[in-house]
Amino acid sequence: MAQKDKLGGGVVVADAEPSSRSRKRSKSRSPTRASNQDTSPPPPPPYQEKPESSRNDVDPGVKDNDIFLLPSSDYSLMILLTCIAVAVRLFRIYQPSSVVFDEVHFGGFAMKYIKGRFFMDVHPPLAKLMITLAGWLAGFDGNFDFKEIGKDYLEPGVPYVAMRMLPAVCGILVVPTIFLTLKAAGCATASATLAAGLIIFDNALATQSRLILLDAPLVIFTALTGLAWTCFLNVHEQGHTQAFSLNWWFWLVCTGLGLGATASVKWVGLFTIAWVGSLTILQLWSLLGDTKNVSASSWMKHFFSRAMCLIGIPVTFYMAMFAIHFTCLRNPGEGDGFMSSEFQSTLNSKGMKDVAADVAYGSKISMRHYNTQGGYLHSHASMYPGGSKQQQITLYPHKDENNVWFLENTTYPEGGVGVTGFDEMDPIWVKDGAIIQLYHVNTDRRLHSHDVRPPVTEAEWQNEVSAYGYKGFKGDVNDYFRVEIVKHLSDGAVAKERLRTIQTKFKLVHTQTGCVLFSHKVKLPTWGFEQQEVTCAKGATLPNSIWYIESNEHPKLGADAERVNYRKPGFLGKFWELQKVMWKTNAGLVESHAWDSRPDSWPILRRGINFWGKNNRQVYLIGNPLIWWSSTVAICMYALFKGLAVLRWQRGYRDYAVTNFRRFDYEVGVAVLAWAFHYFPFFLMQRQLFLHHYLPALYFAVVALCQTFDFVAFRIKAIGLKKLPVVGWSIAVVFLALSAVVYGLYSPLVYGNPWTKSDCRRVKLFNTWDWDCNTFLDNYSDYNNIVSKKTAAATVPTTAAAAPVAEVPAAPAKQEQQQQQPIIQKDNVAAAPPVVPAAEQQPEPVKSEEPIDSMITGQPAPPGEIVDTDEHVEYRDQDGNLLDLDQVKALEGQVEFETKYETRYRMIDEDGNYIPVNPDDVAPEQGEESPKQEQEKPVEKEQVKEQEKPVEQEKPVEQEKPVEQEKPVEQEKPVEQEKPTEQEQQLPQDPEAIEPETTKTVETFETVTVRVDEDGKPIEGDEQTRTVYIDAPEGSEVPDEAGSNDGKPIEAEQETHTVYIDAPEGSEVPAEAGSDGKPIEEETHTVYIDAPEGSEVPVEAGSNDSKPVEAEEQTHTVYVDAPEGSEAPAEAG
Repeated sequence: MAQKDKLGGGVVVADAEPSSRSRKRSKSRSPTRASNQDTSPPPPPPYQEKPESSRNDVDPGVKDNDIFLLPSSDYSLMILLTCIAVAVRLFRIYQPSSVVFDEVHFGGFAMKYIKGRFFMDVHPPLAKLMITLAGWLAGFDGNFDFKEIGKDYLEPGVPYVAMRMLPAVCGILVVPTIFLTLKAAGCATASATLAAGLIIFDNALATQSRLILLDAPLVIFTALTGLAWTCFLNVHEQGHTQAFSLNWWFWLVCTGLGLGATASVKWVGLFTIAWVGSLTILQLWSLLGDTKNVSASSWMKHFFSRAMCLIGIPVTFYMAMFAIHFTCLRNPGEGDGFMSSEFQSTLNSKGMKDVAADVAYGSKISMRHYNTQGGYLHSHASMYPGGSKQQQITLYPHKDENNVWFLENTTYPEGGVGVTGFDEMDPIWVKDGAIIQLYHVNTDRRLHSHDVRPPVTEAEWQNEVSAYGYKGFKGDVNDYFRVEIVKHLSDGAVAKERLRTIQTKFKLVHTQTGCVLFSHKVKLPTWGFEQQEVTCAKGATLPNSIWYIESNEHPKLGADAERVNYRKPGFLGKFWELQKVMWKTNAGLVESHAWDSRPDSWPILRRGINFWGKNNRQVYLIGNPLIWWSSTVAICMYALFKGLAVLRWQRGYRDYAVTNFRRFDYEVGVAVLAWAFHYFPFFLMQRQLFLHHYLPALYFAVVALCQTFDFVAFRIKAIGLKKLPVVGWSIAVVFLALSAVVYGLYSPLVYGNPWTKSDCRRVKLFNTWDWDCNTFLDNYSDYNNIVSKKTAAATVPTTAAAAPVAEVPAAPAKQEQQQQQPIIQKDNVAAAPPVVPAAEQQPEPVKSEEPIDSMITGQPAPPGEIVDTDEHVEYRDQDGNLLDLDQVKALEGQVEFETKYETRYRMIDEDGNYIPVNPDDVAPEQGEESPKQEQEKPVEKEQVKEQEKPVEQEKPVEQEKPVEQEKPVEQEKPVEQEKPTEQEQQLPQDPEAIEPETTKTVETFETVTVRVDEDGKPIEGDEQTRTVYIDAPEGSEVPDEAGSNDGKPIEAEQETHTVYIDAPEGSEVPAEAGSDGKPIEEETHTVYIDAPEGSEVPVEAGSNDSKPVEAEEQTHTVYVDAPEGSEAPAEAG
């Protein structure tokens, strides 16, 4: 068969004589045919080889499909398709307005680039740098951390839409790219249109293109590489006369740039390099056999030009991206722990001062592990919960005082000075084979091991390592370790003989058990602060049992002692080290994930990924079933075709002499080969895999599908459609319309749009499509009601902005919202007296992407009507201190939060004056318990302990309940304060500890007031005060601020005030009292009442108007647990 497959530019002679193999077979079947040839007409003249200059070495099926020479109608159609892609990709790109799926990582990386903080990621930096650039140009300052899915973008003002625009633009550009790729491959415009449309209406590609993720940049660079390579193949197939032309060089260089960009986004680009590389090898092999057109020197030129463009350019581009990466990340960050000490020393503030080279007994050292990201040997004052329950030994990746050890001999020097006794002795070097002890400086314990299993790795070949002893303890034999220098890893002849800082790599062998100090990538639980486990292993692997000394101080090693430091690596050293760490980390991602899947499920779209869910909406990554299944069928059809073609070729059939047969095998085969290179390698990976890993393969599957359609509808005459192009167009349009319909059915999962349960269940074809239809509401009108409420809240005129309701971390249990005192409106107009901001909010927790605006009543409320309530959530520690959300998150898993409520009621009339109200008469809001239900169980009057507001019924009432606390907090003397505290805390009742009731009655009024002018308007800068009056004499002038609305003398009411202060040992005092067993002390409680004019009255007396108070001084003394026989005045109570 005188034809060669056109993969490499060989010659295909479609009309040549049958092969010699075929002629021999025909002769054996017809022996008489030879005798008949004598009487036959003379044979045609033998085939004459054409001169080299006129030889046609171009396949008859090859055309010049230059994409720069397409008709204008094709460009117009391509622009139209691109506009449709813009509409589909950018539709509501602002939602969800919170962090979605892996935006946690890639948005966070943008923040770290802007801050310059070093991080380690398994993906190369190109796409992350592009996202960072988009955010930076839009004004992102790096002050948003993207820490968790669902974290709101709106309140902090993150330009997330601009950052999402970068992947969206990449997704849009895939559409014209695949259109031009199909045209460069020689397909009809209808086939190219079909391919572009299928890319537009694939749900998975649309979802990935709308979020801050890397897959859209990966797909566009893969597609651009495919376009450049297809154009280069087209030029290459024009024959040897086109080699090394400008067009040839242009597309070859573009292919190299595309390969570099693809590999710089994700290492999946290596599969693209393998695809192009395999076809390049076939080209060079074919050119090597074309001795008539390609000389040896010409072949070498082909070889080096391809090597330069397809190897040199991608490698240079890839390394340039890392050069930018290193330039941006100059500061230490959470990722520097993955890198070696030498690498870390290149970061700002991570460089280490020169340290003494020689290590002696009595040196204060820190040791680092050689193999696992260089963690320090570390101990802290926490014990193992199991095993020996001795002090923990861990590996800690950061510098810390708990990393410091004294290196001791096994004997204490006579007359020694210092902790270890070696401070005044001349240095004695630690040599190979020496027996040493390591004394932990901060806890006064020594490194210790024994035949006890570790708490985590409970293997027989592992022994526990702990810190054991106390200050002054000489230690025991289980503290002894032998130094064994690993000579082939140590740097320098001296470092092979004795311990040298940084240069010597050594093992520590436990002398009693023979095990070796060892660490591996096993994290301790929370009781070990998730630090790395350190054990003593028998038969340990070499890298995990090697250590070296990083810091070294000795009082006898002065400034003139030899000093060493890390050798700072250059760019190539840092680049290569980071590649190794990326590879190891990527291979180590083997833990299961809630949404991972295996490669065999991808082509059939068995399972997707839940990206985001909130407010009865969901974003779920799932492909367009019609597109995915059709492309998979096309791949299977080609595989079946290729198998039959090979079998027929082996049997001697001349199918490859047919142009369309040969072109179909070659053109579709190139696309299927690309699909195979981007799909099958995932079967070799044990790491976490997800559906989005299939997207580059899906792109080539769509190309193969549309090329197959092109041959069926526009090229193969036997089918009969070639003469009816309108039929081919009709098929393409119908299929595209069906794809758009299917896209629309699943589009709520793309955009996070409203969806109903019934519509969801109708299109959920398999149980493995595991989004939850119960997430959605029953009717679309329900969503409209929610939107209308939000719109109403946003459009009501406001004069005071309410704080948005922040999302609360999920870990602290039982988080509820509580009510807050309404804010008095200050900026009034004449027609609107002061009112309280109104908000129709339920008391249960509200979690929303958008801030919930407070609603302000536009007209004055009728007299006596409760205007509004306000709600908020606070977190407090056991001491009553207010915690922010970062502090709450830091306490997750360490404490339990108890949910409590605080309710405050205020009523005002239309003039802004307070209205006396009985709290029992206040109607609770929907879903809120009544005040009577919320109050704690009433107590007897004789047993009241610091009752918050024991006021009379005719006075305004403020009721409070303790806010979330872990345990009650003692509050001493909450009597005289200028401003009201946010929370009044009660001491627990203990009837036995209450002082006897005295004859002197005391009344305490506690009010929070707002002063108004004559018109009832609030005075600017009004001051809230807390005033206490005790036994005011009749006739005294009591200011209005005292809480009395009528200015009458205060009616006295008795109160028992109990305070626990340093009760003596043995007394019965509740734990909440704060007693520490020390002798009691008395407490003096002073109140000024109606002091005479001219007297000096401190501000603390309760005066808020700088006027003298008319009354006299009274001393209020309280005795608690007074010793028997002591004289306690009656006034003590």
